[in-house]
Amino acid sequence: MNGGLYRSSHAAPDGQPPVEEGVTVVSVDADIPGGDQALPAEQVPAGNQDRSTTGQSAIMAIGSLVSRVIGFVRNVLIGMALGKAVGDAYTSAQFLPGQIYELLLGGILSSVLIPLLVRRRKADPDGGQEFTQKLLTFAVTVLGVATLLVVAAAPVITMIQVGDSGPEAYRDLVTSFAYLILPIIFFTGLSAMAGAVLNVRGHFAAPMWAPILNNFVVIATCGVFLGVYGTDPLLSAETVTPAQIALIGGGTLLGMIVQAAGLLPALRKVGFRWKWRWDPRSLGMREIAGLGGWMLCYVAANQVAVFAVARILNGVGGQDSASTLAFNNVFLLTMMAHGIIGVSIMTALLPKMSAAAAEGRYAEVSADLNRGIKLTCAALTPIAVLYAVLGTPIAVFLFQGGNYSQDAALDTGTVLTVAAFAVLPLSVSYLCTYAFYSLQGNKTVALINLPVVAVRIAAYFLLAEMLDKSFVAAGMTAANAVSYLVSAVISLAVLRRRIGRLNLGTVAVSMVKVAVAAGIAAALGLLVLRLLPGTGQPDGKIEALVQLLVGGAVIMLAYLGAALALRVQEISQVVGMVRRKLGR
Repeated sequence: MNGGLYRSSHAAPDGQPPVEEGVTVVSVDADIPGGDQALPAEQVPAGNQDRSTTGQSAIMAIGSLVSRVIGFVRNVLIGMALGKAVGDAYTSAQFLPGQIYELLLGGILSSVLIPLLVRRRKADPDGGQEFTQKLLTFAVTVLGVATLLVVAAAPVITMIQVGDSGPEAYRDLVTSFAYLILPIIFFTGLSAMAGAVLNVRGHFAAPMWAPILNNFVVIATCGVFLGVYGTDPLLSAETVTPAQIALIGGGTLLGMIVQAAGLLPALRKVGFRWKWRWDPRSLGMREIAGLGGWMLCYVAANQVAVFAVARILNGVGGQDSASTLAFNNVFLLTMMAHGIIGVSIMTALLPKMSAAAAEGRYAEVSADLNRGIKLTCAALTPIAVLYAVLGTPIAVFLFQGGNYSQDAALDTGTVLTVAAFAVLPLSVSYLCTYAFYSLQGNKTVALINLPVVAVRIAAYFLLAEMLDKSFVAAGMTAANAVSYLVSAVISLAVLRRRIGRLNLGTVAVSMVKVAVAAGIAAALGLLVLRLLPGTGQPDGKIEALVQLLVGGAVIMLAYLGAALALRVQEISQVVGMVRRKLGR
C-alpha cells in the first residue's frame, strides 16, 4: 500500500499485494510497478520439481541484489545527466506507462493469470500450450491497441498529470518525453507475459536477470548523454534540445525493448513456441474479470494517489526546491530498506502463516505476525535512524554530481530525513497485508486500501496548501508515512477480529525498548555530526563520505549496544546467530 512514483528493479511494486502461500517472487520488469510475478511453488510442473529450491532461491537472491544496486545506479545517473528541472519532467513522464500498464494488465497478472496458466498447464493434454498462445495473442493485441491510443492521447494525459498552472515549457517537455516513453507499455506487457510463461514452466533465472539488461541500456544512455553534452548547470525545460530529449527518451524505450527481447531465447529453451491464435471467447474472460475485480480496485485506488502526488509535485517543479525527482529517489531508498529487510522477513514467515491459516490455527498466525512485527521493527529501526540523522550526507554522496547540483542534493536530504519516519509503518502495513493474504483476504485488502488512499490523498493536498513550496516534496513523503500508519492500524484492528488476540502488548514493550535504543543512537549520531567538518551539511562528496562513515558507525554501534543492554530479544537472537556461525 505504498505511495510512490517510478520504481526501478530494486523497488517494491506499487499497487501489487504480496503473493500467496508457497509462492516464489520473480522480477520480470525493471521499470513498471507490478513487475514482480508470483508462481505458486506447489504448482511448478512436475518435471521441474527436482530442481534445487536452494539453488533457485540463490539465483533469485543474487539477481534481486544485483538488480537493486544497478537500478539505483541508473537513477543516480539519470539525475546527474538531466539535473533537477529536466529530471523532474523525465520522472513525471517515466511513471506514466507504469500506471497505465498496471490498470491494463499488471494488477491481475500475478493474482489471476499466472494461477490460471498453471492450472491449464496441468489440466490440458498439450500442457496449456494452445491456451497460452491464445492468451498471449489477446494480451498483445489489447496492449498494442491501448498503447497506440495512449501515445496519441499523450498531451491530454500530460495535462491531467501536470496541470495547467506551471510553465508551458515544462508541460511541453513532459509531453515530449511521454511520446517516447509511453510505448514502453507494450514492451512491458510483452516482457511480463513472457516472464509469466517462463515462471509457469519452472524457469526463473531469465525473468530475474532480464531487467538488468534494461538498466544497463539506460546507464549507457546516460553515459553517452554526459559524454556528448557534458554538464550544464543551466539545463532546463527551456534550454534542453530535441536531440537531448530523443537520446534520453529513446534510450529508456530501448532498454525495455532489450529486456523483452532478452526473454525470447529462454522461451525457446523451455520449448514454448508462440503462434497467433485469436480466440478470446475460449479464454473465459468472465472468470478472469471476476477474479481480477478486487485487484483492479486495489490498483486503481493507488494510481489515483500517484496522479495526485504527481500533479502536486509538478506544480512546484519550476521552483528552487525538491520535487518529483527528489521525491522519487527518496521513495526508492525507502523501498530499498523495506525490500532488503522487511520483504525478507515477510517471505520467511508467509509459508508458515499460510499453512496455519489453512488449518484454522489462528493462534499460530497471530504469533507469527507478532514475531514478524517485532523483528521487522528491530531490524529496520537503525536504518530509519541513519536516514533521519544522515539524510543530507546520504543524498549528497549518492546524488550530487553532473547536472545534479549540491543545492538539489541538500533538498533531497531534507526529504530523506522525513522519509525516515515512513520506513517502519511501511513494512508493518505490508506485513499485515501478507497476513491477510495468508487468510485469502484479497477483498479485505482492497477494501482497507480505499480509506488508506483517501487519507493519503487528503494529506497530500492539505500539506501542499500548508507548507512552503520548498518543503512540498517532504510534505508528500510525510503524507505517505501517515497513510502507512493508518493502514497498519486498520489492518491490525481487522486482523484482531478475524484471528483473535494479537498479543500487541508484547509488541509495545519491544517497541519501547527499540525506541530508547534508537533515541540513544540518534543523539550520539547528531553529536558526532556537530564535531565533523560540515556539521551535517557537507560541501561535496568527500565531506559527505566522512560523515557517513563516522556517523554511520557510531549510530549502528550505539544502537546495537543499547538494544543488547535493554535486552531487545530480536537483536540478541541475531547477534547470537552470528556468533554461532563465526564459532563454527
